[in-house]
Amino acid sequence: MRPMDPVETRAFLLAETRTGKLAWVGKDGRPHVAPIWFVLDGDDVVFNTHESSGKAKALRREGQACLVVDVQEPPYSFVKIDGSVTIDDDIDRVRAVATQIGGRYMGADRAEEFGERNGVPGELVVRLTPTRVQAMADVSN
Repeated sequence: MRPMDPVETRAFLLAETRTGKLAWVGKDGRPHVAPIWFVLDGDDVVFNTHESSGKAKALRREGQACLVVDVQEPPYSFVKIDGSVTIDDDIDRVRAVATQIGGRYMGADRAEEFGERNGVPGELVVRLTPTRVQAMADVSN
């Protein structure tokens, strides 16, 4: 097992169509986790969610979250990001992020379609700004 440097960490997060697992604390104090599609903006992880979701409500209330992105085959690797959360409902930014995410996960030819479908009122941009990053490669070596 070895730590990843920041350049390797960024490349790992942007590789392929890896899904993040976002964790937050619910109103009742129970932990929750859900898969998300995301892009990076500098060091920040950026994604969309709907304002009515439990995730959005908890993130607004708590202002923090944790994200894990991993590879589930040997030699196994992961990045864990703890950070503060900000939420934005500006429709132009919502659509821009939805389009970027669509391009990453659905392919460039479907980016605009995805942006149009998900860049609508009620959707939010969530920005996770890292306060702590743990990135390990070759866990089983």
